[in-house]
Amino acid sequence: MTLIQLLYFVSAVEAGSFSAAAERLRLATPSVSEQIRRLERHVGTALFERGRVLQLTDAGRALLPQARATLRAAEEAERAVADVRGLKGGLANFGLFRNADYYLVGPLAETFLREHPRVRLRLPGQNSAEVADAVRAGRLEAGLVVLPVDDESLTVASIMRDEVRYVSADPRRAGGPVPLEMLARGRLILYDAAWAGVDPTRRQLATRMQTRGLAMAPYVEVERVEGALELVRRGLGDTIAASTVLRTREPGLHSASLEEPLHDEIAVIQRRGARLSAATAEFIRLARTHLHRLAEGNPHARILGPRD
Repeated sequence: MTLIQLLYFVSAVEAGSFSAAAERLRLATPSVSEQIRRLERHVGTALFERGRVLQLTDAGRALLPQARATLRAAEEAERAVADVRGLKGGLANFGLFRNADYYLVGPLAETFLREHPRVRLRLPGQNSAEVADAVRAGRLEAGLVVLPVDDESLTVASIMRDEVRYVSADPRRAGGPVPLEMLARGRLILYDAAWAGVDPTRRQLATRMQTRGLAMAPYVEVERVEGALELVRRGLGDTIAASTVLRTREPGLHSASLEEPLHDEIAVIQRRGARLSAATAEFIRLARTHLHRLAEGNPHARILGPRD
């Protein structure tokens, strides 16, 4: 019994005749008929009732689901091999949250492209909410986000947790754990202005303030964390930022934990049930390894999920 014989058998069933199956397979009808006869000799019984209408025998009906399952398994095996071969070309289509540059873009992209120079990289993303929407819609294969995001139809795998710290140009204001009341009263400078309602870090902070009866009313809103830190450095207000971002900050800034610690949890998301390309799966593997190493060297970060 061969895969060719099973393919011709299933095609004949679905097409309704040997001639229609041959046309579908772009073969001569005698070639299809001969392979099916060989299959019947192998199993020792007729699979079709020959006549004006092609009908399955009991043996044919018993074989059909097994034949289809065998062909599907063969297709999966072929795709698995093609995926390995795919790392010699193709595209890794992976979304990133806005501040991912501080975590991995440069070193990760360099490692990936050095190891797989024929694979192209596409790394879009403005905010975690946007990345989640794009993955859910199938515009991106997968993405790296800060939680929480709406996980409807998504699978979520956490990688690391990074402390969100209070940042000020005045060392006295960052001398110890900072209460939420201080953020509510002070001149707070926040970034991700266009995504204020869905940005994960803002959502966490707003929820905590709400439970304390406090209001979050930013003094200044800008789009990028670099802009917020520059305004803080000039003494125009204070902000919050993840510890990994602050490790590359300009001199003159001081940071402290919040009295109620706040963390950015970084995770990989993908559409539930979707099959990743080999290139994107490899990019995720390298991203997890890189972020775990980053967390190991940061006293304000912690590894989540399985270690590589």
